[in-house]
Amino acid sequence: MNIRTFGLPMAMAAFLALSGCSTPTVVTLQNGTQYLTEDMPKTKTKDGFFEFEDISGAKVKVRADEVSTIRKED
Repeated sequence: MNIRTFGLPMAMAAFLALSGCSTPTVVTLQNGTQYLTEDMPKTKTKDGFFEFEDISGAKVKVRADEVSTIRKED
């Protein structure tokens, strides 16, 4: 069997399976600021903060009492 015949469909299937793993999420703060993330943020840490990475790759750490909502993007 030719590698092109077998390898390309397998690579496409793996790519499609991995692309379904992320859940775009919107984090809204009390002051109205919104952050779009690729995945659901980590749960609140022991020190009372949410930590996540926005879609531009910036690491964000906000106090839990500043967060208004965390919801999946429509």
